Amino acid sequence: MEKSWKKNKLWATESSPAKQIAAILWSETARSTMRRNFKVAATLLVLGCLGLYTTNSNDSLFPLPGTLSRKAALDLIFSPPHASQTTAQTTVAPPSSENGKDELSSILRRASTQSRTVILTTINEAWVAPNSTFDLFVKSFEIGNNTSWLLKHLVLIAVDEKAYNRCLAMQHHCYFLKVEGSDLADELKYMSSSYVEVMWRRTGLFHKVLEFGYNFIFTDADIMWFRDPFQHFYAQADIQFACDQFNGDSSNVNNHINAGFQYAVSNNRTLQFYKFWYESRKKHLGKNEQDVFNIIKHDPFVKEIGLKMRFLDTEYFSGFCQPSKDLNKVCTMHANCCIGLGNKIHDLNMVLEDWKRYMLQSPSQNASNSSPWTGPHNCKVH
Repeated sequence: MEKSWKKNKLWATESSPAKQIAAILWSETARSTMRRNFKVAATLLVLGCLGLYTTNSNDSLFPLPGTLSRKAALDLIFSPPHASQTTAQTTVAPPSSENGKDELSSILRRASTQSRTVILTTINEAWVAPNSTFDLFVKSFEIGNNTSWLLKHLVLIAVDEKAYNRCLAMQHHCYFLKVEGSDLADELKYMSSSYVEVMWRRTGLFHKVLEFGYNFIFTDADIMWFRDPFQHFYAQADIQFACDQFNGDSSNVNNHINAGFQYAVSNNRTLQFYKFWYESRKKHLGKNEQDVFNIIKHDPFVKEIGLKMRFLDTEYFSGFCQPSKDLNKVCTMHANCCIGLGNKIHDLNMVLEDWKRYMLQSPSQNASNSSPWTGPHNCKVH
């Protein structure tokens, strides 16, 4: 046995790199009990790999120095990858326009519920930055009442590459929406040219989702989800919108909608309507999609195609414009009627704290609370 051992090329000389590495690792192991298992495993891995190499490979294919310093040996095994290598592994180029349609179809298929429904939201670099609105958005699903399961059906529509790669790193369903503009990674100030362009591009995307045969809920990322909204949708409606102000009649087209929360069922009527809505941008240059909707909802074409629209009660689909007074009913809370990302983040944190407090209270305590919200504070509602 001893002769066979010494014949092994790996252990032929005292200066063998593998032997040095093993000795160094072993001494390091002895010094730290907490790291012992890791070091022993590393030792065995190195010895095994080098043993295979030296007995079965030509030295020139994997050259090693004749001697290794203690630091060099440790660096060889434990040094982190070079920065450029890390970047290459974590940065993914968005799909080209040529295969974007196939990519979208694949994403929708993976994210869909059994009833072919997906949840969509748009993101950019500013909104997915740590502790920004998207983190609060996800947190609301996690602490909501039976809402965490909905996250697996969420598709993030990224409008810039950094947001797209952050989405991939968070392991969500991610789609890159190519939008023309120079400041897409920033806050997207209300009614700026980039803001208006994103609003219209996402409206065009909604039509594509419907074309693939999927129903969708679109939700802005500054909407907190506290309950499953599906049971509060109208079964016979084709398209449903949350409202900034709800007038008490869910069929009244004079309700002032908020396009940041909408639910559409894929059928021939919605396909025609979303196409009509998207093409109407050409007649109303400079207006965003919500303003154009408030114009075209009275168009005879809507009645002609038989589109059934409903408008959602703010008691359930709430917002800063018209907050729900009953946390026993509220499904969503939107930071609408609010300008400024910092203001939204501040007040949405207050909303989450209000919900946490509600969840800890008894039903009798919650029933007697006529003012469940401590905010909005920074978001001034006019």
